[in-house]
Amino acid sequence: QVQLVESGGGLVQAGGSLRLSCVASGRTFSSRVVGWHRQAPGKQRELVASITSGGSTNYADSVKGRFTISGDTVKNTVYLQMKSLKPEDTAVYYCAVRRFGGLFYDYWGQGTQVTVSS
Repeated sequence: QVQLVESGGGLVQAGGSLRLSCVASGRTFSSRVVGWHRQAPGKQRELVASITSGGSTNYADSVKGRFTISGDTVKNTVYLQMKSLKPEDTAVYYCAVRRFGGLFYDYWGQGTQVTVSS
């Protein structure tokens, strides 16, 4: 089992920044992908950014150049640095982990709310 705990959400004005953290505990996959997802009210959940255990990253077009995903293997933590935030970034942000090569994310955190005011 893997436990994921997100933190760092909050209320910020448009143009501001936040850094989200996702701390993993338990038996993590040796070769894995950690993804930050978000879900806004009335919208489908979307993958925002992901990082492999080897450090390769991917971003949704909507956040490229504004969000940065990074990992600290010593702390078992993955971060999502968000800059130039827009009201449309408002959502609950979730981190999740899957096996490298797996189709679906196996474990999810409880989510953290990010609200961007205009």
